[in-house]
Amino acid sequence: MLAGACGSSGSGEPADSGGPIELTIATFGEFGYEELLREYQANHPNIKVTERKTGKAGPHHQNLIAKLGAGSGLADIEAIEEGHLSNVLDKAARFNDLTQIGPADAGADRWLPWKYEAAKSKDGKLIGYGTDSGPLAMCYRKDLLEAANMPSDPQSVKALFATWESYFQAGQEYVQKSGGKPWFDSAAQNFNAMVNQQEVGYLDRNDKLTLENNPGIKKAWDQVTAAVAQGQSAKLTAFSNEWNSGFKQGAFATKACPAWMIGVIKEQSGPENAGKWAVTDAFPGGGGNWGGSYLSVPTQSKHPKEAAELAAWLTAPEQQLRAFEAKGTFPSQVKALESPRLAAQTEPFFAGEPRIGELFAAQARKIAQPQYKGPGDGQIQENVTAPALQAVEQGTAPAQGWQQLVDGAKKIVG
Repeated sequence: MLAGACGSSGSGEPADSGGPIELTIATFGEFGYEELLREYQANHPNIKVTERKTGKAGPHHQNLIAKLGAGSGLADIEAIEEGHLSNVLDKAARFNDLTQIGPADAGADRWLPWKYEAAKSKDGKLIGYGTDSGPLAMCYRKDLLEAANMPSDPQSVKALFATWESYFQAGQEYVQKSGGKPWFDSAAQNFNAMVNQQEVGYLDRNDKLTLENNPGIKKAWDQVTAAVAQGQSAKLTAFSNEWNSGFKQGAFATKACPAWMIGVIKEQSGPENAGKWAVTDAFPGGGGNWGGSYLSVPTQSKHPKEAAELAAWLTAPEQQLRAFEAKGTFPSQVKALESPRLAAQTEPFFAGEPRIGELFAAQARKIAQPQYKGPGDGQIQENVTAPALQAVEQGTAPAQGWQQLVDGAKKIVG
């Protein structure tokens, strides 16, 4: 039995005589919890757990905010993506303080300090246990680069991915040598990574919109839209059916690759493409963090203590290592990051069977204090930035697309 599997106080006894306690957990994308939840129920026969999975983060959080407003309908455990965390922290009164109801072993020392602190409200409530983080590397189709007579092994490609300038220059070369094939999947995916690397993002710490006086974001916009004009983008909407199919069809040669993307690439590419993808511990601009989530317990839960115990167990180092092994969700827990088991983790699907645990741990150590995400940040990224860049990919002038971004962000921030 795993350490912590029987876990916390009260976990072996039902709360009443009416039968098993039923808990729901609402997630999005791939958290890698399927096997863990089966195990938890086997070790806690008084608890039945149902996982509600939503494909995209946007609809999940829209549903979460709507049900918070309605006062009903939320799961006992709600996953929150870091880009949407600020919107939820504004409503901290509707979530349980996990320092008050959670088990004692789920203390601050479990997580990287920035990960733990980010889930605290202004009045000090802890509303979420950290799950994964998103250290950035670069994934690429080794076979496609070889076919274009370009560097293709993980060491030689590092020069291509050293800076955004070198990355887009390599992209222009690839388009020419490959007969017009795209270099990357979508402008929005690269732009998101570029924005996340900025010292200040869409909003400053006073929650003021920065777009009209943030030269770093404007430079990123100019670079990525210039690459679009050169034919470097496959013009695919992330997580759409066409984007999913693009992995199977070799529709693009490179992919900005936070650790959680490993699982997406593997699943969407299919076994027929095993060995064609590769990953290198290089990323334009030196790396950064993209993504990562939290597990919260809304006050709507009828079983908050049991829900907190399950959330604490799922975010313990041992379970997070297993989630990483299942779906590539890179852990944010100190002991997990220090684990030889993580360092030794390989990915046979990728060329050379890289030690991705060691690779992403090294990338994680490059992350400085993550960028502040103000209210509306996630909405700007998903509902304004992506459509504005898609418009440019379909022929809208970059200056007009930029104005679409600025105007749309202003409507969200108010």
